[in-house]
Amino acid sequence: MTQPLARSPDAPAIARPAEDWPERPPVVLAMTGASGADYGLRLLQCLLESGFGVHLLISKAAQIVIHMETPLRLPGRPRAIQRYLIEHYACHPWQLRVFGQDEWTAPPASGSALTRGMVVCPCTTGTLAAIANGNSDNLLERAADVTLKEGRKLILAVRETPFSAIHLENMLRLARAGAVILPTNPGFYYRPATVAELVDFIVARILDQLAIAHALLPRWGQDQPELT
Repeated sequence: MTQPLARSPDAPAIARPAEDWPERPPVVLAMTGASGADYGLRLLQCLLESGFGVHLLISKAAQIVIHMETPLRLPGRPRAIQRYLIEHYACHPWQLRVFGQDEWTAPPASGSALTRGMVVCPCTTGTLAAIANGNSDNLLERAADVTLKEGRKLILAVRETPFSAIHLENMLRLARAGAVILPTNPGFYYRPATVAELVDFIVARILDQLAIAHALLPRWGQDQPELT
């Protein structure tokens, strides 16, 4: 199937999964209505290819943005989205679970359900504000609140520019609470030639934060010519 972003056949591969896939705690991935749907979709692809389970939370606004920015045409309901994405990414059925915003009995709503951490990618400034204030008005916000209170990794890939003082204050508040603020600002020092490579830069930084091996990009200093 066609992926959201075209890549060359020799694009770097994700580390191959191990035999103990089902025993790994899943990653909670939330996608909100900020522009940059390909960041979240590429991260989802990489997590699945690495053998991790994913609990996916997609807001209604995120579904609209995915329709606008990518070739994917997601169905409306969580279980139908789950079936669609399992087929699209050809992953094991147990690897991916999709939950609606009102599914309060879903595992991410409770700290007793172990996870590797949570990523909101892309993250709107509205979602940022809700998490910073502990609103917990839907499953996404509750899952983020649980992640913080349990001391697990919470990564917010904020996609907005410029930032207002309110945005910055919310980021500071969450950083002090233990969250990782990871704006979707790719680097250019490795001379990216495609949009897909810019996306991979951010996805690579997120995977690093989750301590998940990947080969999306060369590390700084790798394959550099010797100084004479």
